[in-house]
Formats: sequence, structure tokens, C-alpha cells
Amino acid sequence: MSGHSKWSTIKRQKGVTDIKRGQTFTKLANVITIAVKLGGSGDPDANSRLRMVMDEASSVNMPKDNMQRAIDRGLGKGGEQALEEVLYEGFGPGKAAFLVKGLTDNKMRTTQGIKNIFERNGGSLAGQGSVIYMFDRKGEIRVECKGGSSEDEMLELIDLGADDVEEFNEDNIQTYLVYVQSPELNTMSNKITQAGYSIKSQELIYKPSTLMQINDKETAQKVIEFANKLEDLDDVQKVFANFEIKEEILEI
Repeated sequence: MSGHSKWSTIKRQKGVTDIKRGQTFTKLANVITIAVKLGGSGDPDANSRLRMVMDEASSVNMPKDNMQRAIDRGLGKGGEQALEEVLYEGFGPGKAAFLVKGLTDNKMRTTQGIKNIFERNGGSLAGQGSVIYMFDRKGEIRVECKGGSSEDEMLELIDLGADDVEEFNEDNIQTYLVYVQSPELNTMSNKITQAGYSIKSQELIYKPSTLMQINDKETAQKVIEFANKLEDLDDVQKVFANFEIKEEILEI
């Protein structure tokens, strides 16, 4: 990671806001609903996917009443419109590859909204399989430094079973992104906690295996603005991209 920034860390290092607070609650509520449906239970102790999302919701102070309404919807209470997960593949400015993950009660509306952003900002939607092969399904755990040598702590996290570890500074706090195989996410989180680290968040992501280098400031700005526009859509949950930008370009 030295000297470079990927989208997952650009948002944190450069202070780019993911989404407004109200949107955060709306999007997390949708994820909770889907987690209940897929896990077949509204009990987080019996549904690890639900537990993971509820931990994330608690970290941004989402009210418990909001969480419970989302759980009830997942259990079929209230008669609200059903949600479905969607995943779009495409290319943005600079030919960077994008995966856009969403939840929607109207797939036609969501598809049109995402298509408009791609086409109006120098990108294009692509067919199924055109982009996803450039990404690996991984578990990502955001871990706070214990205060020792970052080199020693990163090696310790690798010894615990991490596939890869990246470091970055968040609000003057040294932080690590720990990547593991997706089925090992909860197991690895427990190991990290037992080793004395504080976990700030954990989630399943698409991690780029093929990186697209952006070498000029104009394209860098376009691709970041493009990603932000996608994330601003209410139906979009997560945006994954494979672009990499030298930090000195962002600082010009």
C-alpha cells in the first residue's frame, strides 16, 4: 500500500463521506432485512450474518427501534414491498472496473438510475461476468492498532491467519484492514479480539485482484466523483472498484 491509495482507503484517508447519516440508517435497515430473510431468523445469536450487520448498525448509533422494524420486515411482518439483492458490473472513467451492490424493491428503477450515472460520467454498464472476475470475495476486518510497532502487529495479524493486511491512518489512529477468506470472517474476528485488538467493523467485500493505475489528477478526480455519485443512490449499498492512485497525485 505504500505510496498508493485504493478506493477502500481513499474514502477514509481523504475524508470522503460514504453517505449521509439518514441514508446510512436506510441502507443498513435494508441489509438487516435481507440478512433476516437469508439467515431464516431474526435472532442475531442464531444468524451470524444478521449479527454482523447489527454490529455495524450499532457502530453508527442506529436506533434499536429502526433495527427491530427492519427485522420485522425480514420476518414478513408489516406487508412492505419485498427487497432483492442486485449486483451490477461496469467500467467507469479511466476504464476502472466497478461492482455496484444494491438492495431494491424496484429493480427497473435501480437499473435505470445506475445506468444513467455510468453513461453520463464516461462509463458503461457491462454484462454479467465482465468485471467480477477481477475481484475476490473476501472478509474485511477493520482493526485498531494496539500501540506497538505496526510491522510487528501486521506480522502478528498474518500469523493469526490473515491473507493480507493493509495499514492506514484514520483520525490520527493507526488502523489495519485485515483480509481473510469469506467463510473465515467470524472465526478470524474472534482470534483478533482474543489477541487484544479492537475491531471497528467487519464485512464481506469484493477485493480487487487486478488493479488499474490512475496516473493523472484529472482522471483521479473523475473516478472518485463517479464512485461518490454511485454511492449516493439510495438503492446502492456498496461500491467496489479496482483503481489505484498515487498519493502524491491526490495531494497536488
